[in-house]
Amino acid sequence: MCGISGFFHPEQDFAKKESYCQDILDSMNLALKHRGPRQQGTCVFNCFGLARVCSDPPASDSGSLPLKETINGSSIAVLWDGELYNAPELKKELESLGHTFEGPEDTRIILAAYLEYGPDFVKKLNGVFAIAIADCAQKRLLLYRDRSGIKPLFYSVREGTVVFSSELKGLFAWPGLKPELTLEGLNEIFSLGPAKTSGSGVFKGILEVLPGHFLSCSLSGIRVCSYWELKSLPHEDSYSETIEKTSWLLEDAVCRQMKPDSPVCAFLSGGVDSSLVSAICARELKKKNKQLTTFSFDFTGNDKNFKANSFQPSLDRPYVEKMAAYLDSDHHFLECSAKDQFDLLEASVLAHDLPAMADVDSSLMYFCSQVAPLSPAALTGECADEIFGGYPWFHREECFQASTFPWTMDLKARQVLLSDDFLSELNMEEYVKNRYEASLAQVPALPGESPTEARRREISYLNLRWFMQTLLDRMDRASMHSGLKARVPFADYRIIEYLWNVPWEMKARDGIVKNLLRQAGRGQLPDEVLFRKKSPYPKTYDTAYEALLSARVREILEDSSSPVLPFIDKKKVLAFFASPSDYGKPWYGQLMAAPQMMAYLIQIDFWLRQYRPKLPDFR
Repeated sequence: MCGISGFFHPEQDFAKKESYCQDILDSMNLALKHRGPRQQGTCVFNCFGLARVCSDPPASDSGSLPLKETINGSSIAVLWDGELYNAPELKKELESLGHTFEGPEDTRIILAAYLEYGPDFVKKLNGVFAIAIADCAQKRLLLYRDRSGIKPLFYSVREGTVVFSSELKGLFAWPGLKPELTLEGLNEIFSLGPAKTSGSGVFKGILEVLPGHFLSCSLSGIRVCSYWELKSLPHEDSYSETIEKTSWLLEDAVCRQMKPDSPVCAFLSGGVDSSLVSAICARELKKKNKQLTTFSFDFTGNDKNFKANSFQPSLDRPYVEKMAAYLDSDHHFLECSAKDQFDLLEASVLAHDLPAMADVDSSLMYFCSQVAPLSPAALTGECADEIFGGYPWFHREECFQASTFPWTMDLKARQVLLSDDFLSELNMEEYVKNRYEASLAQVPALPGESPTEARRREISYLNLRWFMQTLLDRMDRASMHSGLKARVPFADYRIIEYLWNVPWEMKARDGIVKNLLRQAGRGQLPDEVLFRKKSPYPKTYDTAYEALLSARVREILEDSSSPVLPFIDKKKVLAFFASPSDYGKPWYGQLMAAPQMMAYLIQIDFWLRQYRPKLPDFR
């Protein structure tokens, strides 16, 4: 668990002003300290300044400082955040080529791989990572991000200097780099949020390294390079072969991410995704006479307040109890109160540097804070729905016909609180339409595919590039804020690659959603769990939570200094209060309905207060 940051200018010698640069790097580390509170290190040399915070103890092999060595008379340094899941194989390969390893092993593997294979070394890695390589001989900075986009990495260019950081807040430690919003940034928040355009940093002049890409920064400029992309190919495996390979890929991903030198727990919701991950973990630990620890999440009073709907048809607890007994796990039932999730709405914004998924995020932050003292790492079932087609929008006709993002088809719910003047400036419909069409233009088509399958491929691509990224951001920020390493086996790029080309008739054989995954899990779970109808991450149905939200929104309305006031219409907000809450009609995804609209508004107001961005002149 780490955070990285730094800066580069090919025509500067930062060593000549080391004290000044050191202060900047210390500020960057301070901004990211929550990502690694136990160690920090900095390094200023030539045209580079590098900083890293780390949660591992000083005696570990992770390496707290940037790893800097002299190769053929020239300095080279490696800085990274993440985990390698194929380190043993890669180390063996590099040793056969003459490399030796001492000290922080994973970091040295990355350095040796770069020296051996050049910038394309990243293709050898299986893991989650944000990597910076400072090469003095080439006067070049390389910034890499893992294929699935699990680890974040933002950057900005200021007067020829490339500034980078794991989180947006780290960039703002650079002198003169201040938060500023354009109309585009406001559209990201109000029209698309809590999603954001891939590669966007929302604030003016700030970008995020794209998943599966790297930046090459040198005297010749900045090049954005793709090292991995989805390819649409005919699927040639039989159904039985597809089941077998899917099962093997999942088991291999889970086993790799268990990492023998690190204890792990598992998040267990009682659904097929987390239950399969937990079952593999439990089986592997039993081979070593160890017991798996599992955690489930719910909300205080949901046993009484729960309201079944098409998105959340059943409570999790009965299925969790069945799975915990089946696995013989050391299970912990965690509950979040209305006050806890309300109180953490602001902390969630600070963790993201942006308004987030309201209480869907704040509650996960609470749960991670409860898990972290008991286990350093947790395996989760995230991302299976995007990859195997578990969401309703994969199979509902209205989603197939919609010419927009299927998880937010009606923009009216987003407009219900905003002023008419602001809506006119936003031109929300046009902005969303442009982003949607730009994404569709990137879908790798398969010649000869039927219109229905082609459309389903489009929906799959949108999920991988948009919806899954939002959930991965949520998991990273919520877990890292509490000092927990959250691992996502389903997001292993090999699973994504393989399932990308598996036709829907195999993924949902006999009309059963995610049937391929269920068949791959045969014999590992009770059928009652294996074929349970999807129920997403839980949320509260406690009216006390709505009361807290309503009271806070009223305070915002009555405070003339509230920065969100110019964007909203007070009469519309009061009318919104008077209408009954509808939990069954989300305005984003499956969970964000009327209460979350209020929570999101609260987060926007806090975000504007906290970051004080310069705003467009139209206000």
